[in-house]
Amino acid sequence: MDKLIIHGNVPLQGDVRISGAKNAALPIIAAALLSEAPIQISNIPHLHDVTTIISLLGQMGVNLTLDERFNIEINACDVTCFEAPYELVRTMRASILVLGPLLGRFGEAYVSLPGGCAIGTRPVDQHLKGLQAMGAEIQVENGYIKAKAKKRLQGATIVMDIITVTGTENIMMAAVLAEGRTVIQNAAREPEVTDLANFLNTLGAKISGAGTSTIIIDGIKALSSGSYQVLPDRIETGTYLTAAAITRGKIKLKNTLPSIVESVLLKLEEAGAQIETGPDWITLDMKGNRPRAIDISTAPYPAFPTDMQAQIMALNTIAEGTGIITENVFENRFMHVQELQRMGAKIALKGNTAICTGVEKLQGAPTMATDLRASASLVLAGLAAEGKTSVDRIYHIDRGYDCIEEKLSQLGARIHRVPN
Repeated sequence: MDKLIIHGNVPLQGDVRISGAKNAALPIIAAALLSEAPIQISNIPHLHDVTTIISLLGQMGVNLTLDERFNIEINACDVTCFEAPYELVRTMRASILVLGPLLGRFGEAYVSLPGGCAIGTRPVDQHLKGLQAMGAEIQVENGYIKAKAKKRLQGATIVMDIITVTGTENIMMAAVLAEGRTVIQNAAREPEVTDLANFLNTLGAKISGAGTSTIIIDGIKALSSGSYQVLPDRIETGTYLTAAAITRGKIKLKNTLPSIVESVLLKLEEAGAQIETGPDWITLDMKGNRPRAIDISTAPYPAFPTDMQAQIMALNTIAEGTGIITENVFENRFMHVQELQRMGAKIALKGNTAICTGVEKLQGAPTMATDLRASASLVLAGLAAEGKTSVDRIYHIDRGYDCIEEKLSQLGARIHRVPN
């Protein structure tokens, strides 16, 4: 098991290219199960979660070909297995995304209940409720979801009790080949949901309203072939911008979309960052100044993303003033607080609120990652700290960040990976 070693207190400088979005790539790869024709997908990030879902589809009989740039061609004409086993699903919650496509095209799915980061309860009942409304028979037993449709799924109006990204995506994928019209109300509005809809429409699907709270899918009989490029990763974008802000640096991000990180850009401007944007780039310049503390309250898109909460907390630990962070999405997403406190951070927890009083400097220390975004916060804190910081259990960070130490080194950070 590897760990990262960081020698901090170096302002980040330079340019870096943002990878494709993991949370868009995973459902798009799963959605390829819906078509019998070959599909090409580009801008895929080279991440452990991506290789996991590729392995999962491979076990089902899908033919997958990757080139040296991690572009992928998928041909699902000869699927022989409709099972997503526990051994793969336990490592990645997004494996649940094969449920909708398998049921929609083949009328059968046997999918393990998911695992992933231990950041709180994320039930799949909304997925199952929606699929049952479309005519699926579902049993949950021995840790598996067993789903069958005796005939073609039927369009239905589905009202989500809570906003769920993967739930919206699963229902949308199942509805593409259903008979009639499906309407998803209280749908997730995240850019990754829109990207999935755009991908499916490229293959001939009839989906409208993605990006709003009501998505309409008119079912068709079959999807065709096509090529698609995954959108840039907005959380990676926000993480590198915050890394520059916490180190008082100046960077330019390429191959990104400012429009999908507006809430993060506004908060970083509140922190004192000078930000400029173009069609596919963002620059951030702290002018060498210490950031100002900011308040955030997480909520579903387009509000401030929960996946950026830990990184902003790291920023607040060395900021001028006191910042209040309220976590409204997951009930167990402050596990990084204790590790930041080991580095000298002054953080007080009250329920779902963290009150961060900035200190002039953090001190390097041994730390341990507890989940994906928490590990990013520890890396950011290490970049700003005096002395040496180690971040252990970085298999978490490898689930969501493509070559993070190489990209940060490219910006001048003193960081390297070593075996434990």
